[in-house]
Amino acid sequence: MSEQEAEGHQVAPAQEVGDFLRLRREQIAQRWADAALFRTVFTVSRDEAVEAGRAVVEALAAVAAAERLEDPEADGFNVVRDQLARTAASRSRAGSTNSQISTEVDALRPPVLELLVADLSARGEEHVRECTTALTVLMGTLRMVVLETLLTAGQELIERQRLQLLEVATPVIKLWEGIVAVPLIGTLDSARSQVVMETLLDSIVEQHARFAILDITGVPTVDSLVAQHLMKTVAAARLMGAECIVSGIRPAIAQTIVHLGIDLGTVMTRASLADALAYALRQQGADIVAHVPDGAGPR
Repeated sequence: MSEQEAEGHQVAPAQEVGDFLRLRREQIAQRWADAALFRTVFTVSRDEAVEAGRAVVEALAAVAAAERLEDPEADGFNVVRDQLARTAASRSRAGSTNSQISTEVDALRPPVLELLVADLSARGEEHVRECTTALTVLMGTLRMVVLETLLTAGQELIERQRLQLLEVATPVIKLWEGIVAVPLIGTLDSARSQVVMETLLDSIVEQHARFAILDITGVPTVDSLVAQHLMKTVAAARLMGAECIVSGIRPAIAQTIVHLGIDLGTVMTRASLADALAYALRQQGADIVAHVPDGAGPR
């Protein structure tokens, strides 16, 4: 009997669960090493799985000792959040669904519960029930933390892939010495416009470009927001020492720009990418000569 109990002060169930987890940390880690959540992730050696399980048990003990059984933001969970994220992400890459991973986390509870009940076998039923309930709540919070971490990691992956797709969808092409172009296709929004500006400015620096062509032939519509983004990109290119030319303004888009009252008077525009390239080449002193097919000359 502990000193506190001898004085008539019973230890709180959460704190007793914390003491139990610290005491049985090694046994629990050994059992968890054979559970699917750890076994299928740490395949190099069993010791890796045991070490990972030990870290999670220590975290649970800290949470229980702080009596924050239902708080996923408890300091103890923060310690192992990265570990849980890597483990859950590995299971996800292996093809496990969130539901399956949740089941695997829940499967960690029975081995711990069995050890806890064995340790409390000499105590009253009510106390055993309170401690097992506390452990169940704690393990439920662990499952919540794993799933939240998995969802966050998934959202971050989606965001990274989205940005990568934006970069792929806005390539900067070197057309000639000192001339670069960005052929835009599809709808322009704030995020994509920012990527366009950044990649174009980087290319102006890398290629020492004097001219940058923004070709909007493939942009279906131009509204005030798109026009604003184009103006900002043109202004930024000028600050980098390059003249920016907007090409591919179709009749329908020209009418829309006029209807919206957008002033593109300070922006160099050309009907097509070819016209914009010809202008840039002439500005650099190149002669543009039309090709005459054989036999098509004057007779």
